[in-house]
Amino acid sequence: MNICDVSRALTPGHPNWPGDAPFLVTAGARIAAGDTVNTGMLSTSTHTGTHVDAPWHYDDAGSRLQDVPLDVYIGPCLLLDVRGHGPVDADVLDGLQDLPERLLLYTGQPAHWDTFPQDFAALTPGFVRRAAALGVRLVGTDGPSVDALSSTALPAHAAFMETGLHILEGLNLGGVTPGRYQLVCLPLPLVGTDGAPARAVLLDLPAPERA
Repeated sequence: MNICDVSRALTPGHPNWPGDAPFLVTAGARIAAGDTVNTGMLSTSTHTGTHVDAPWHYDDAGSRLQDVPLDVYIGPCLLLDVRGHGPVDADVLDGLQDLPERLLLYTGQPAHWDTFPQDFAALTPGFVRRAAALGVRLVGTDGPSVDALSSTALPAHAAFMETGLHILEGLNLGGVTPGRYQLVCLPLPLVGTDGAPARAVLLDLPAPERA
């Protein structure tokens, strides 16, 4: 089985959304200091690196993370190369048929962010509504958000709220061939939260059996 990790590596100093809690792993116990094991203390935002947005993140009446079924994040997906589209509009879906329930968008973000990206491809509400009409349940992007950094109205998030689609952000999709895969994305099992960091991998779909 070919497994392609499409999660962002959480290296020291990994940048988060401006004003959000920084990513920190500090030393706990250390064998070199006489402890029996090595441990670390983790502190970060729920929206660090590759992460999912629970609806409560952008809708005060929305579901919190524990109420989002895992099957949203696991199953067949289609990876599209949408580089050159900024923002990503509904036309990238023209001519596509029989879409799986999960759609991933490679907008051209690098595998590693030395600093938080200031300019990235957001999604339009029209794209979100078209995807929903085509039966999509989850949209993932390599950008840090589905809305622009400067946005305060958050129109794409509002469209996700309106349509009931779910959001996966901060993927690492560079070097992955566009096409159909099996997505396995497992957010941390946090309760009562607006989202969580996640580990996401793509598995090759088996070739269809011949009659």
